[in-house]
Amino acid sequence: MDVDLRDLELLDAVAEVGSLTAAAERLYVSQPALSQRLTRLEDRLGTKLFDRAGRRLVPNAAGRRMLVAARRVLAEVRSAVRDVEDLRDGHDRRVRFTAQCSTTFPWLPPVIRGFRERHPDAEVRIQTVPDDTPVPALLADQVDVALVTKPDREMDRVALTRLFDDEMVAVVPAGHPWASRAHVTAEDFADAHLVLYDVYDQTRLPSIPLPLPAGARPARITLMPVITDLVIEMVAGGQGVTVLPNWVAAPYTASHGLALVRLGAEPLTRTWYCATRPGPRPPHVAAFADELVERLREHAGASGLEVAGRGAPA
Repeated sequence: MDVDLRDLELLDAVAEVGSLTAAAERLYVSQPALSQRLTRLEDRLGTKLFDRAGRRLVPNAAGRRMLVAARRVLAEVRSAVRDVEDLRDGHDRRVRFTAQCSTTFPWLPPVIRGFRERHPDAEVRIQTVPDDTPVPALLADQVDVALVTKPDREMDRVALTRLFDDEMVAVVPAGHPWASRAHVTAEDFADAHLVLYDVYDQTRLPSIPLPLPAGARPARITLMPVITDLVIEMVAGGQGVTVLPNWVAAPYTASHGLALVRLGAEPLTRTWYCATRPGPRPPHVAAFADELVERLREHAGASGLEVAGRGAPA
């Protein structure tokens, strides 16, 4: 399908202002030329993209779908142009950061505050990456610093600084039969309805192993968006149990009447790392990574987690 950048700009402008005349003025082209371009685009797609509502042109279902893609592409192109201009002029002070498998960030504001005190001219961008895979994003220069915990086949290609170990725990309502248990076993999950983030979708390739004791086979699994509050509300409402890192789940125990239960006789732990691309790093990226390591270790220590020694490599 032949759709170019001018087609996307046309869709965005017409949807924004509601008429071809106003859109033509915004795009500095003639109204007849813009009308012909829209007609050619609709002919190529085989469907109309706008309906008339009074004097306004309003995107229909097909137009709304194309508009979502158009605005996403246009935003990325504009961002890329700004970045290239900064690189050209020697003003690149971006730090692009992503965190794996976490939607609770009480530790992040102190990181950014401390970093900006040292680099007030820098810009921190918090980014999401496809399929919660920050290591490939690092290698593709889509992010600069990542907080990672899940194994990745390319992990040996990035620089890792070990931060701390945390424990995965079952999260259940305080009145649940598991709540009084010292730990649960793989067999206990045979009757369990498990609520998990959708990053654990086993139909994905490669799939991420479920965070359960070896051999556990839950009776039912419901996958939810990576929104911790949503998963917690499901569990608190009696709609299942979940498994989360202790440091993520602990703040919800008192407010939502929840209990945390060990998975297996021995703790089921994970190691968290600060990851960057190997080799020399721009000073502002190095400073952000240092601030992240220091603050997260402080936060982990205050939470009772096992913290790696300062400067300890992976």
